[in-house]
Amino acid sequence: MLPLWAGLRRLGALRSAWAPARLLLCAEMPKKACATNKGRSQSEEPQRPLYPTGPVAVDAKGCVTVAIHAKPGSKQSAVTDLTTEAVNVAITAPPSEGEANAELCRYLSKVLGLRKSDVVLEKGGKSREKVVKLLASTTPEEILEKLKKEAEK
Repeated sequence: MLPLWAGLRRLGALRSAWAPARLLLCAEMPKKACATNKGRSQSEEPQRPLYPTGPVAVDAKGCVTVAIHAKPGSKQSAVTDLTTEAVNVAITAPPSEGEANAELCRYLSKVLGLRKSDVVLEKGGKSREKVVKLLASTTPEEILEKLKKEAEK
């Protein structure tokens, strides 16, 4: 089935009348964001670093993420150390059937003063290296400060 404008063009009717209208329609169509900024400097928006500079970072959607090195099966749950790569967290639950992951989210929600539903395990369900996403509106500086305070205890 032919579009209406193709049928009219074959007939030759209104050919000259449709050409400016088609150009106007194309001019009004929005362009992709990457196509409009191509070759131009983007000084309007501050550039975020592509790679996180520490264990606490902000992802592309604006949520705060925390890199965790979990140590399940410990005597007590605690933040043991903060390094440039990850936050070391000891967890009392054993590493079986997701018990340690659930305990990690519960413990971090208590330490950070957030609801349990705001602390979500994003990556590392079967690994010691995990990434936890915080759905609450907080800043990385606040989270890092609370984690440092807990590590000093």
